[in-house]
Amino acid sequence: MPNFPRRRPKSAWPHIPKGWRTNKTAQPDSDMEIDGVAPHRSPYRRRGIYLLPNAFTLSALFCGFYAIVMSLNMKFDQSTIAIFIAMVLDSMDGRVARLTNTQSEFGAQLDSLSDMVSFGAAPALVVYEWSLKGMGKLGWMAAFIYCACAALRLARFNTNIAVVDKRYFQGLPSPAAAALVAGFIWLMDDLNFIGSDFYWISWALTLYAGLTMVTNVPFYSFKTINFRKSVPFIAVFLIVLIYIAIASDPPKVLFGLFVLYGLSGYAVYFWRLLKGKPVSIVQTKVEATDETH
Repeated sequence: MPNFPRRRPKSAWPHIPKGWRTNKTAQPDSDMEIDGVAPHRSPYRRRGIYLLPNAFTLSALFCGFYAIVMSLNMKFDQSTIAIFIAMVLDSMDGRVARLTNTQSEFGAQLDSLSDMVSFGAAPALVVYEWSLKGMGKLGWMAAFIYCACAALRLARFNTNIAVVDKRYFQGLPSPAAAALVAGFIWLMDDLNFIGSDFYWISWALTLYAGLTMVTNVPFYSFKTINFRKSVPFIAVFLIVLIYIAIASDPPKVLFGLFVLYGLSGYAVYFWRLLKGKPVSIVQTKVEATDETH
């Protein structure tokens, strides 16, 4: 009878990654040590996502979805408040990620998708339901232009993030554009006005907010403010005054603040133009100072 060579049984670990050590004398003391192979250090890092910053991002996404649902139920005050809450959550997720050192490409992409819903689709649908529905084609075209400009602005932000001057946003940021539209609806609803009485103003404001997002107008980003440095006492006093003003009448104060911010970019644009400075914030070289040498 022929005697065939017997095959050795396959090990449960057919491939030992580089960086593991083998120990022929030691006895396996756990399920992870098989055939005398003890894992010293795994060179592979388990893929996963960070919970804390993404929880803020998903909360902002929920606020955008909630705003759309409430607008379909004709509860426009709750819709606009949800958009402003989404703004607060959107401003926190990035800071939380940096403070906890949990930045990731997954979080950056999720943040863009959340912004598209909360500050692109939600304001467009809310203003359409509140005021633009009665204008026919002009109404839904204005809402779509706003939504499309928000998508274009977010895509440009993601591609130009490494070459844009950090002191400014290139075009009106999408949260501020959403605050212009939602703030106007919140103010008019608080004053018991109906949207059909102001459809031309809503139409013009929606187009202004949408088109300003895709311009090259510089808007101050507030990213250069260092919160860890000491500040004068007057700065703390002004922050308290702003907080009291917002708490006293949120619709009027918030809408007024974002109107000023929405116009500030054009003021900076024409000021730089008159001074002969570059109006584009896409930096290709170090900007020269005003001093002559």
